[in-house]
Amino acid sequence: MEIKGKVHEIGAVQQVTETFKKRDLIIEYVENPQYPEYIRFEATQDKTSLFDTVKPGDEVEVSFNLRGRPWTNREGVTTYFNTLSVWRLTALTNTATPAAQPAFAAPADLNTTAEEDDLPF
Repeated sequence: MEIKGKVHEIGAVQQVTETFKKRDLIIEYVENPQYPEYIRFEATQDKTSLFDTVKPGDEVEVSFNLRGRPWTNREGVTTYFNTLSVWRLTALTNTATPAAQPAFAAPADLNTTAEEDDLPF
C-alpha cells in the first residue's frame, strides 16, 4: 500500500530490546483540507534509517504493509492492534537548494530603430 502526505513529525529511534529497535513517522494526510489526518507509521530494525533523509514539511510517498495481531490480557479480554509498517519512503519535494542563476547584463535598449543600428547587415 502507498500513501502521499507531508512529514509532520519524526520520532527518535527506540531501542526496545537489545536486538530490536523501532521508529515512528507521523504523516499529515489531506484527503479533505478541512480535516487533515495524522497517521502514524512504524519502521523497525534496519528500516529505521529510512527516516534520516526527510524532515518535517517534506512531501513524501510512504510504501507500507498493514499488519494486525491480537493480544489477550490476564483477564482473558482480547484486544487487536494494527501497525502500518514502512518498507520504502520516497521524498517527493526537492530539498536541495536551487542552483545559482547566472548573472547576465540586461541589454541597454531593446527598442532601437533601423537607423540607430550600426550593424552592416
